[in-house]
Amino acid sequence: YLERIHALGAELSISSELAKVTPALKALAEASGDASPHRLDEPYRRALRGIYARLAATYPLLTGEAPPRPATLVAEPYPDAQALKADLQTILDALVESQGEIFAAGPLPDLIRAVDIFGFHLATLDLRQNSAVHARTIAELLAVAGVCADYQALDEPARCELLLSELAHGRLLYSPYAEYGEETRREYAVLSAAAQSRRRYGAEAIRAYIVSNTTSVSDLLEVYILLKEVGLFHPGDEPSTEIFAEPLFETIPDLRAAPQTMTAYLSLPLIKRLLADERLQEVMIGYSDSNKDGSYLTSTWELHKASTALLKVTDEAALRLQLFHGRGGTVGRGGGSSYDALLAQPEGTVRGRIRITEQGEVVANKYADPLLARQSLETITAGVVLASLGKSGDHELAQRHGPTLGRLSQASMEAYRNLVYETPGFVDYFYAATPLTEIVELNIGSRPASRQPTRSIEGLRAIPWVFSWSQSRTMLPGWYGFGSAVEASGVSLAELNDLHEAWPFFATTLANMEMVLAKADVNIARRYADLVEDKTLATTIFDRISAEWDRTTNAILAISGQGALLDRHAELAEALRTR
Repeated sequence: YLERIHALGAELSISSELAKVTPALKALAEASGDASPHRLDEPYRRALRGIYARLAATYPLLTGEAPPRPATLVAEPYPDAQALKADLQTILDALVESQGEIFAAGPLPDLIRAVDIFGFHLATLDLRQNSAVHARTIAELLAVAGVCADYQALDEPARCELLLSELAHGRLLYSPYAEYGEETRREYAVLSAAAQSRRRYGAEAIRAYIVSNTTSVSDLLEVYILLKEVGLFHPGDEPSTEIFAEPLFETIPDLRAAPQTMTAYLSLPLIKRLLADERLQEVMIGYSDSNKDGSYLTSTWELHKASTALLKVTDEAALRLQLFHGRGGTVGRGGGSSYDALLAQPEGTVRGRIRITEQGEVVANKYADPLLARQSLETITAGVVLASLGKSGDHELAQRHGPTLGRLSQASMEAYRNLVYETPGFVDYFYAATPLTEIVELNIGSRPASRQPTRSIEGLRAIPWVFSWSQSRTMLPGWYGFGSAVEASGVSLAELNDLHEAWPFFATTLANMEMVLAKADVNIARRYADLVEDKTLATTIFDRISAEWDRTTNAILAISGQGALLDRHAELAEALRTR
């Protein structure tokens, strides 16, 4: 901002003797403190010098360092980015009024747009923590304050009653003089830092607190208790919050229960009041854990159903729904074409608003080059517009073919869970036949590889789960279970052909599976299986995986009418072969 304003000051040397000066610009110039006789007739330069001085005074408050080019004037810092934008807008309005619409585009409007988007915060952050951590933290705060000796022993209605009672008054639970465990101290420190960040960088610095593993209403209310402790939730007759609690539904059971959870949550008078102004409820849905829980097909179908049901819940509450899709780069974590995924969303769930995570290598692939970044953003924008305005017929297709997808999904989940969670020795096979151990030791992850200090699939996070199968070229999370589902569900090939032709959701799901199958290499996967010391176990499990790969490949080829994988996508096939 300082560099741009300095450059504008060099360019805008318009004299008041030659051009009209608006009262607002004149006032801004006179308030600048620039009394140089050489610039008395240059109101634009004087105003910009004043803006520069105020911004230079703001710089050390935000960064802790002196500005690269100190100001020659003494000025008060800006209280927020909107005050800076208002001063710049005053200059732009004066230029347009006196010089014409030619100034409506160019460096100054671009700078104003940048301030509007980036403010003083640059990028908006989300807070995120697991609901189990919140429960333990709240339990200790309540116990130490003498409010409730054993919060975690309470049932859900009792928890909600207690939390709502605490949110109704201004008394705080945390005391600087009390002793707390390390986890509680850490959570309080994070929230205190969040409050400080909002005060320093503005309201847009942090807007949402995402609750991982949301299973109940109390999981969301606990967040407001914690926000209240640091001054971000304000109780009273007209309660308000500066940061909103948002659920993340991840597992298959949680996705299925999400509509009931949100119905109960949104019916609370407190929550109705907090959302009265925004009229917007964001809900994050997780692709990775639901996939690890029950197969790619089941995850995709459950996410589709949950999205539709959540839309109905928010519509009934007279709120707008904004779904936040927690997608990873790989298909096993919800990846694939963002454009196709948008067009495959349940009808009515986009409505001009959507959030999508872009993670890991996807960030470099899509945004490292300015031209690619622009193309990626334009593609997503086009997908959002088309998904919002178009009539895909998804609702009617889901109603008509939902039972069929339900049978396929159930059969896929049973086949997947039978292998992953019910096969004796599978955990040993997974640890030996993939480079999981080496991946865990790499210092490249944002979080520990496992949520628990145990050797189990349940405790393992989705990222190392998918990454390990990718490295062994098995790609199991992206396709396993579909071939068995087609055989066991009793759905005819003719009906599956019709589904593939008519329903974008089903076609996109199969296209993603087809791409993953093409990336897999059974021969390389077999070499990894040879690393398993128990050869009987290795043969038993690998043969099951190999047979399922054949079944799934044959099913997709039959449904799509192709002779080989990616027959209709020659460029993609060639790219994969080149890699």
